[in-house]
Amino acid sequence: MSMKESTLHEKLNNRSNHITRKKLEMSQLNRNRLKLAIVGAGKMGEAMISGFLKSGQYEPRDIQAFEIIESRRKYISQTYNVKCVNDAKEAASFADLTIIAVKPRHMKKALEQVTPAMKTGKIVVSIAAGVTLEFIRKHLPKDIPVVRVMPNITCQVREAMIAICPSENTNKEELETVTETLSLLGHVIKLDERYLNLATGMVGSGPAYIYLIIEAFADAGVRMGLPKDVSILLAAQTTLGAAKMVVETGEHPAKLKDMVATPAGTTVEGLLALEEGKLRAVIITAVTKAAQRAKQLQPS
Repeated sequence: MSMKESTLHEKLNNRSNHITRKKLEMSQLNRNRLKLAIVGAGKMGEAMISGFLKSGQYEPRDIQAFEIIESRRKYISQTYNVKCVNDAKEAASFADLTIIAVKPRHMKKALEQVTPAMKTGKIVVSIAAGVTLEFIRKHLPKDIPVVRVMPNITCQVREAMIAICPSENTNKEELETVTETLSLLGHVIKLDERYLNLATGMVGSGPAYIYLIIEAFADAGVRMGLPKDVSILLAAQTTLGAAKMVVETGEHPAKLKDMVATPAGTTVEGLLALEEGKLRAVIITAVTKAAQRAKQLQPS
């Protein structure tokens, strides 16, 4: 066997071993996956269901949802082949991990409904904006671990930014389990609870602000004569690429901005217009107001 053939053979063996390891890892994950209950199948609940199924780690039989609106139950069941019931206790009884995805004002009732199903070994995750761990634990059995989470709608495409904060009675293994499960939907970061409302202003509400910016980009393209669909694609992909550079390079956005803005070039003129329009101040104000609103959502 020649040296070239030997090298190729070694590469093929390495690739085969890599694939085998991946299959073993996938098999292990499949064996250890938690059964999930999504209590509240609204926009965020649906986004999480979609993301979990797209991950390939979950099948419809591993998930149950609860929803009070009959038409919505039918939609979730037909779209995702997931059992969607009108009894929160039933969904929580099925699951190892119960994700409460209702509006803050409905949180107390949802917790009261799932409480009879809570027993040792179960974990509760709350994605309700502004609702504290103290409030959640007050309405659940004392030994049930709780993780407060702030995800966003991009769970649907498994690119979410997800901030989490565990209760004091959540042990390391339980937190790792929740983190690994939520990591199927995006990037997970642990924060102190005092930062969760701030994260709501950025993480939870943030996609809406970015969509508005993309829409404005696209409108500019249409104004200059581009077809609407082309303009939206150019705007969205440009935004995606810029965000990916920040994440993957680790460089400060200001440095990356300066890489684009050459002296006396087109970008400098555009940046001047944005600064004159106070875009930076407007975005800061928007995030601040959303975070302040999150604090007001705590139910009594």
